[in-house]
Amino acid sequence: MLTNFLIASAIYLVVLIFLVRRTRIKDKTTSNYLLGGGNIGFVMGLFTTAATLFSAFTVVGMPDFFRTHGVGAWIFLAVSDTMMVYGLIRVGEILRKKARHLDFKGMSGLMVSTYDSKLAGYVAFGGAVVFLIPYIAVQISGISIFLNAAFPDVVPVWVWSLSIVAVMIIYSETGGLRAIMYNDTLQGIMLFFTIWIVGYNCIEHFGSIESMFAKVESVNKELLSVPGPKGLFSAQFFIISALAIICLPFTQPQISTRVVIMKSSSSLRKMAIGLGVVAILVILPTLFMGMYGAVLYPETSTQDFIGHVLLHDQAAGIAALGLIGLVAAAISTSDSQIFALGSELRSLIHIEDKKAISITRVFIVVFGVLALIFSIVSTEHLVLLARTSFTGTAMMAPMILTGILSSKKLSLLMPISTFAALLFFVFSKLGWLPSSVLGLQMELVLFGILVLAVVLENLVFGKKVRS
Repeated sequence: MLTNFLIASAIYLVVLIFLVRRTRIKDKTTSNYLLGGGNIGFVMGLFTTAATLFSAFTVVGMPDFFRTHGVGAWIFLAVSDTMMVYGLIRVGEILRKKARHLDFKGMSGLMVSTYDSKLAGYVAFGGAVVFLIPYIAVQISGISIFLNAAFPDVVPVWVWSLSIVAVMIIYSETGGLRAIMYNDTLQGIMLFFTIWIVGYNCIEHFGSIESMFAKVESVNKELLSVPGPKGLFSAQFFIISALAIICLPFTQPQISTRVVIMKSSSSLRKMAIGLGVVAILVILPTLFMGMYGAVLYPETSTQDFIGHVLLHDQAAGIAALGLIGLVAAAISTSDSQIFALGSELRSLIHIEDKKAISITRVFIVVFGVLALIFSIVSTEHLVLLARTSFTGTAMMAPMILTGILSSKKLSLLMPISTFAALLFFVFSKLGWLPSSVLGLQMELVLFGILVLAVVLENLVFGKKVRS
């Protein structure tokens, strides 16, 4: 399989080099380098947004999630994705109009403008860094460990991590956001076909979908109902997960930037609807993979299970394609997030454009190096933060959505409340504060407090309508 993997890797790198040369930018500005020219159609918008959402963890994490907790995940995935699409269409258009009126450079800068305070921008930027860097790091680490398991004794794990980070920094620095979006399109196509081939093979093992579910029922019927064999799918779990997913387009800067730079309202609507369809089509084969593992590998570790379903139980060519798909997915999502952090920093810098871009490019490398270091020295706390990344960034949603939707002159109530909520959330995840209050998980308590802060902002603290 190593030979097939090397051949596939060489082909993938050649395509990347071609895309980098095609998108190379000599005179780098905020518009053409960080915002991709600010005028993308719905097809590229769909692929690039989907690729930033569906990372390598989709291929590795979701099958194991279904294998361990059962099909109940479909309840919150289907409802949450539908609500996310609706929010993306309705709020996304308002965001586009406000962003273009206020010379959008990043969500952090937009918060500075809407709240007329640097504190709001620093809270948005700090929250993005705190929750995205660990997520990127653990993703890089997970894929590196998987590659090391597939090809033991070829190179150390840290070399795989360094290679992944080096590739994404080189073409991100060279071609900017447009190069990333082209790679996203490539990655999205690879990921889609790879997981459907593997998913189809998992169904073929049983003969049909009906036979697959019948076998799962005979092994562990609790996998086919909620709350699942481990009792995970509680009402609180569904609510917290739904909030995190619905808020993604506005709390994750790599997605909000893509919303802003869509070329028209029509393109945005088509992209949003397509994203909902793609989400279901991407997650569905991971369900088949999870049910396959529930029957054949119910007690094995995650790494062993994924190794079997993606590598050992597949033909050599499919296994090599699966590995390349995993690496491409990790690179595509990670570089989008690192690049977005650079864009967020740029939006807070008020100096001449070329100097700001130069500083931003340096910090894109810095963020990449930080992610690399954390991926090598990952601790349990970092893994914990990575798993709760979406929920953590969603904690900023009340402040961000208030800034987007409100026409009033806003006070500092939301930035201060959000900063406090982020601290409480992190401390609770680290075990320094209770994880629940009166039977409610800390996330729900904090969301409730922030919603109350939104009400107070609009009814008490908000001032006259802006002219």
